[in-house]
Amino acid sequence: MPDANKDHVLNNLVGASVGAAGQRCMAISVAVFVGDSQSWIPELASRIAEVKPGVWDDKNAGFGPLISPQAKARVLSLIQQGKDEGAECLLDGSEFTVPGYESGNWVGPTVFSGVTPQMAIYQEEIFGPVLCCMQVETLEEALALVNANPYGNGTSIFTNSGAAARKYQRNVEVGQVGINVPIPVPMPFFSFTGWKNSFYGDLHAYGKQAIRFYTETKTITSRWLEDDIPSGPNLTISID
Repeated sequence: MPDANKDHVLNNLVGASVGAAGQRCMAISVAVFVGDSQSWIPELASRIAEVKPGVWDDKNAGFGPLISPQAKARVLSLIQQGKDEGAECLLDGSEFTVPGYESGNWVGPTVFSGVTPQMAIYQEEIFGPVLCCMQVETLEEALALVNANPYGNGTSIFTNSGAAARKYQRNVEVGQVGINVPIPVPMPFFSFTGWKNSFYGDLHAYGKQAIRFYTETKTITSRWLEDDIPSGPNLTISID
């Protein structure tokens, strides 16, 4: 939201989008900028550009290589699709290499602007250091955009407005919601609550639902009679 603290938003988006090379299920892959906050996108790209991949013992490295050549090929393919489909590539990490380790699975941080829901980089989980920026004018438009997505694992809102935060948390159709935090994974005693196509099964992980999942329920129905044993058949079902 445009009323959010800009530095807080941008710093959190940098870490949440390219941290661990974007290879984690809760990486922030899409950022929706509402109203005047759209003017922050170029500065966000500049800050992300300062984060460089590197080898494990490079103290200046922000993240490492992708997990495999196949993962790198998939990410590069989606980056190219984003360009072909008309998204504006503000920062392109597809040609990035680390001197002395040129054969590594390197992909540098990449930022797209002007992304639409019809593009492959929005519809697919890129699983790499790529951030897609989308622009809307109102909170209502942002909610409609999020709720139209077939997935519903996690989402966050950055705002200084309690009213906006409450409206978002009540109306968004996503299982895990953060307010001014980048990755809304709850504490372990709460369930990991993905919705829609981000959930498969009948119980969620962690929390009370996980206990139910790993517990076999035994039901016992018993009755102990004293001296008042019925003299005839009971043709009804009763509970004492």
